[in-house]
Amino acid sequence: MDCSLPTTLPKPKTVSVNGTVIPRELIAQEVQNHPAEKPILAWQAAARALVVRELLLQEATRLGVAAEPLRDPDGRSETPEEAAMRALVEREVESPAVDEAACRQFYERNPSRFQAGELFEAAHILIAAPRGDAAAARAARAEADAILDAVRTRPASFADVARDRSDCRTSADNGGNLGQVGAGQTVAEFEAGLRAMAVGTFGVIDTRYGSHVVRLDHRAPGQVLPFAHVRARIAAYLAAAAHHRALARYLGGLAARAQITGIELAPAAASTPREERHATR
Repeated sequence: MDCSLPTTLPKPKTVSVNGTVIPRELIAQEVQNHPAEKPILAWQAAARALVVRELLLQEATRLGVAAEPLRDPDGRSETPEEAAMRALVEREVESPAVDEAACRQFYERNPSRFQAGELFEAAHILIAAPRGDAAAARAARAEADAILDAVRTRPASFADVARDRSDCRTSADNGGNLGQVGAGQTVAEFEAGLRAMAVGTFGVIDTRYGSHVVRLDHRAPGQVLPFAHVRARIAAYLAAAAHHRALARYLGGLAARAQITGIELAPAAASTPREERHATR
């Protein structure tokens, strides 16, 4: 046993912005908004978010920026601090305009983003297995493989086998028929399995629910939507991206002029704080 290793994690440092300490209790509350693989990473993300918030509030105070709190359609109102941050960003952060040429260029360079999803007509027989039960998953796969061999030999028996053996009772009563299935209508692993199959073939697809014996009857390829149909969506996306970059540059400038202790404000952290995001949605 190596007794030179610490038995506990080091206590987080005091975080401050230009001498203003951010209370540890406030960071602890903010942690819930920053899920991460390790607690220390969540704590660091929370601390950075609150440092950014403090930078904006201090700058708003320095410039005398204030605003009337806004209220959203659900009746929720900004706090005075949220209103001040929003007003500061609106006043100080200028985003470049998005023109027609930029929208069309983005459309032409990213056709897959504007493709109407494929449609599949399929039927399945589900042999269910509880999540996390490896032995049950192996047994389900073995049973599915046996059923696959049987329906390949006698394709016309698929509907009857589905009614007798499938654990998906909704489709089983219809001979396993799923009808038309589009993107996002099934779990990702099932959709990926359908994409890998050829029309008119049978196969087994393993998902979080078990093993599925699948018959793919038809596939309708996706089509790229016309530019006119997606131009407004592209413009909104590009405008939001431009604003984010401009805001990151602005926050980077505030951070460079500030004295920040206890946490490193990495470039990735120079983004809109949680409160300001909520206020400007």
